[in-house]
Amino acid sequence: MNSNVFGIDIAKQVFQIHWVDKETGEIHSDKVKRKDFINYFANQQPSVIGMEACGGAHHWGRLFKKMGHSVKLLPANKVKPFVVGNKNDMVDARAIWTAMQQPGMKFIAVKTEEQQSILSIHRMRELLVKHRTAQINSIRELLTEFGLVMPKGKKAFKEQLPNCLAKLESKVPSAFMHALQVQIEQLSHLDTDIKRLEMQIQIWFKHNVDCQRISKVPGVGPLTATALIASMGDASVFKSSREFAAWIGMVPRQTGTGGRVHLHGISKRGDIYLRTLLIHGARSVISRSKEKSEWLQSLQARRPKNITTVALANKTARTVWALVANQTEYQPC
Repeated sequence: MNSNVFGIDIAKQVFQIHWVDKETGEIHSDKVKRKDFINYFANQQPSVIGMEACGGAHHWGRLFKKMGHSVKLLPANKVKPFVVGNKNDMVDARAIWTAMQQPGMKFIAVKTEEQQSILSIHRMRELLVKHRTAQINSIRELLTEFGLVMPKGKKAFKEQLPNCLAKLESKVPSAFMHALQVQIEQLSHLDTDIKRLEMQIQIWFKHNVDCQRISKVPGVGPLTATALIASMGDASVFKSSREFAAWIGMVPRQTGTGGRVHLHGISKRGDIYLRTLLIHGARSVISRSKEKSEWLQSLQARRPKNITTVALANKTARTVWALVANQTEYQPC
């Protein structure tokens, strides 16, 4: 007996389900409340369930897999072409049902709770870093109004801040100095919170075998290793290292017609956070590494610095996938 295929448009309280009975051919379009959602599938035979990879999708995916169903998560941009007519929950569920049955469709692996937890810590850290940068820029701007121009960069800011405050104290009212001190204290609290999150990332990094394996690749540190392993999920979802690099958005964007294919800059698809970590790691290797491979030296000699950096980041992503998928150890060139 063939399994039924369900397309689900998930939400907070009401879920739209579209499916076609394989035995009778009857088309179903059901609206189910959250409290009845699990029971709806508990009474179904093992089936294929498709959802967009949005908020809550991995949670529901884990529950459905425990019930014996097969779960497929689709990127939102893969579903959009199949939305026909006015957009609503019913049309979205039908589009998901249609998209998941297309040949060659790419799916996202259902993440474990551990993988989602470490990614959540990365997101919290990323948000705090943005807040810290905004706080530093705000203080720099306030000091500029009084003729105290500070150089860019967190390190230079912290080094010159005490001297700037000493110069400013005799010029401005005490009320302003008190308000400024409050902003500086908030900056200190942000530093403390970021360090605590980084400690949690370090603990997971030290106890994860795959993180330890890929950390031997030049340009891959604890932040990059943990983010890549947690985001990758199951490496077998990707057929090749190039497919993994394309998923991150590190391969050239292509346009073509009449048999001619033109390559442009990288596609920048996928997670910008992963690309940022990989490119920063590649930039560090290029600027600080004393032992560079022949491939990298040859590329530096004939290509601009930024192109070389992105090419090295692309190679790093492919190497990481190969190490995880094949469970092998890194061998320097």
